[in-house]
Amino acid sequence: MGMVEIKTDESVRAMREAGRVVAEALAAARKRAAPGVSPRELDQAAREVLAAAGAGSPFLDYHPEWAPVPFPAVVCVSVNDAIVHGIPGDRRLADGDLVSVDCGALLGGWAGDSAISFTVGRARPADTRLIDTAYAALEAGIGAAVVGNRIGDIAHAIGRVCRDAGYGIPDGFGGHGIGRTMHEDPGVPNEGRPGRGMPLRHGMVLAIEPMLIGGGGDEHYTARDGWTVHTMDGSRAAHAEHTVAITDDGPRILTAL
Repeated sequence: MGMVEIKTDESVRAMREAGRVVAEALAAARKRAAPGVSPRELDQAAREVLAAAGAGSPFLDYHPEWAPVPFPAVVCVSVNDAIVHGIPGDRRLADGDLVSVDCGALLGGWAGDSAISFTVGRARPADTRLIDTAYAALEAGIGAAVVGNRIGDIAHAIGRVCRDAGYGIPDGFGGHGIGRTMHEDPGVPNEGRPGRGMPLRHGMVLAIEPMLIGGGGDEHYTARDGWTVHTMDGSRAAHAEHTVAITDDGPRILTAL
C-alpha cells in the first residue's frame, strides 16, 4: 500500500468538474446506443464530449504492464458476457444486449471515473434485475463511505448486496483511490470483512465499482485482445461505478450528472 493522498476541499471541487465531464460523456454514449449501433460509435460520442470540455482521457493509450497493447479508446464498452475493459469495435449492438460503459476524464490536472450498465432495445427481466442489483451494490458501497468507517465496510456492503442476490463477484477486480491519476491507493475490494482495512478520512476520494456476474460464479478470463474480461460461464455481467469523495458531511458523488 503506497501513500494515500488526502485532497483539500478545493481539490475535491476541481475533481467534481472532471467528474461532471465523465457523467456527460456517459450520458452521450448511452443516448447514442441502440440496436444496430457499434460500440465504436459510443466511443465517438464520448470523445466529442471530452473534446468540447477540453478534457483528456486517462483510458486512451493507457498501457499497464499486463496489457499487450495500449487501450485504443476513451471508453470501455463491455457487452453481455464481457465484465469490464471491452475494446469498442464495429460489431453492432443487437436488441436486448446488456451494455456496460466505463469512462474517465482528465481536467485541470484531476481525474474522474464512472461506469453505467443498461440494455439496448427490449430488456430481459434477468438482465434488468442484474443491472438494478449492480446499482444497489454501488449505492450500498457509497452509503458505507463515511468518516470513521474502513475500506472493509465499503467492501462488505457491496459484497453483501451481490451475494444476497445470488451473483458472482469477479475476483481480483475492484475500486481504487483516484486523484491526479486514475488509479491511486487504496484498493477498494468488492467483498470483504467490515471493520477491517484503512480508516476513511475527510478528503479521501475513491472510485467505487461493483462488478456482478449473473451466473453466480466468480471465474473470468481475458480475451485474446488482452483487455476484455469475460465471465467464464458465459453468463451476463453488469458494472456500475462512481467517483466518491469522503467528507465530514457524508459521501459526495463527484461523477453524478
